[in-house]
Amino acid sequence: MTIADHERAYLDHAATTVLRPVARDAFLEASLVRGNPSSVHSSGRRARAVLDDSLARIAELLGVPRSWLIMTSGGTEADNLALRAVPLGRREKDPARRVVAVAATDHPAVLATARSLAGAGTSDGTGFEVRELPVDGAGALVRAGVVDALADGTVGVISAALVNNETGAVQDIAALAELARAHGTLVHTDAVQGAGHVPLPDWRHVDLMSLSGHKVGAPVGVGVLVARPEVPFASLSTGGGQQRGVRSGTLDAAHTAAFAAALGEALAEREEQSVRLGALAARLRAGLREIDPEVRFTLEEGAPRAPHIVHVVFPGADPDSLLFLLDERGVDSSAGSACSAGVTQASPVLAAMGIPDAQARGALRLSLGWTSTDRDVDILLAALPESLARARAVGALMRG
Repeated sequence: MTIADHERAYLDHAATTVLRPVARDAFLEASLVRGNPSSVHSSGRRARAVLDDSLARIAELLGVPRSWLIMTSGGTEADNLALRAVPLGRREKDPARRVVAVAATDHPAVLATARSLAGAGTSDGTGFEVRELPVDGAGALVRAGVVDALADGTVGVISAALVNNETGAVQDIAALAELARAHGTLVHTDAVQGAGHVPLPDWRHVDLMSLSGHKVGAPVGVGVLVARPEVPFASLSTGGGQQRGVRSGTLDAAHTAAFAAALGEALAEREEQSVRLGALAARLRAGLREIDPEVRFTLEEGAPRAPHIVHVVFPGADPDSLLFLLDERGVDSSAGSACSAGVTQASPVLAAMGIPDAQARGALRLSLGWTSTDRDVDILLAALPESLARARAVGALMRG
């Protein structure tokens, strides 16, 4: 098949999906409304009306009261509030709650934030203890590990991502909540990668949930932490006291409107898109097997996984070379390893799943989204054979 010079396959929706027209239009329309939503004059009241309508829509979509919403700059800030402000607030009310538990495969916004609490000391110099919950080879939490972590009743907050951002593994949040509730532990889930792809958790099971706009088709720069009203927050910033005093600052009506529009479309299309993307993923997996019989899929067919992520390892391939060569041939994708500030690193997710670094090299994450088509799969499958051969040659040279 012939690939036109201008054609590209965008297979990195898990990093940022394509801006939805409804979100763009909502942002532009709201941005024309002048005024600070906190001002009492006519312009301010009009801006407030735009904001209120958008917040009401988001709350309706998520099935919660509007007062539960804390708008943020994205998923990372939402996770930071959940894993720093809430544990600190919980410990202020009950000093015995000095432990935070997080899944070992969670996003750095969760893991790094939780680890930072080890230095968040009390007056006697005692910081938090962080317990990282083990997972099995399919990325699912090990029940015995969760039971052990919760046993002494000191865990204030426990967190696990609904969908892993690297592998697409889906976590059983209801089962986690059942264990946590018995010990009075608050449950947080980072649902950033799950929204629009898998059902969101029932509110009977979670106290806090993080979402990000640019994963559902809104612009970068907006997200939300949904928090039950009884969840205690420590004050990490001061100002005008907006948003329950948790996050002071002028509220962004335009980005909130864009988020509401994108979330509405993503949730409305979820079931249809899940079937469609699942079929594309199946075709992609079959094509990868045909090109390279040695390919290893991190999650096999029976494992609970989101339909939009295909995570693979090509043994012997240099991952940086593979990414570069695919990019050169019109394919946008990501390394399977975590990428921080543009630097490819060994994957802690795969390590936590018991995959040694030597075996995890050559990992690739291919992620689909609402604009994905069969043509994207065609372009990837056409580009892969030569790219893979050259990446393996580089890998052999590097191994000496």
